[in-house]
Amino acid sequence: MPGITLNQAKAHLNVTLDADDALITGKLAAAKAWVGAYTASDPDGDTAPAPIGEAVLQLTAHLYQNREASLVGVTAQELPFGFLDLLAPYRAFAF
Repeated sequence: MPGITLNQAKAHLNVTLDADDALITGKLAAAKAWVGAYTASDPDGDTAPAPIGEAVLQLTAHLYQNREASLVGVTAQELPFGFLDLLAPYRAFAF
């Protein structure tokens, strides 16, 4: 599976306008970097499994929708539900 593109991320977010393209591109890059570091793999690689792509999309959406470190009046959530479960089989442990 090739890496997640801006258009795929926008479709996942239900964003149809181009006004936030630069913002989404940044969030997508951050999500790919996080997932890549967590799994010690390349989420843009042709052999990246589907769960890694889904995790990138979920984290991109989380970062896009929660742009501040803390929000008043909103229930805090560390990472999207099921996000770490998607990555668990691919986690790279370092001791």
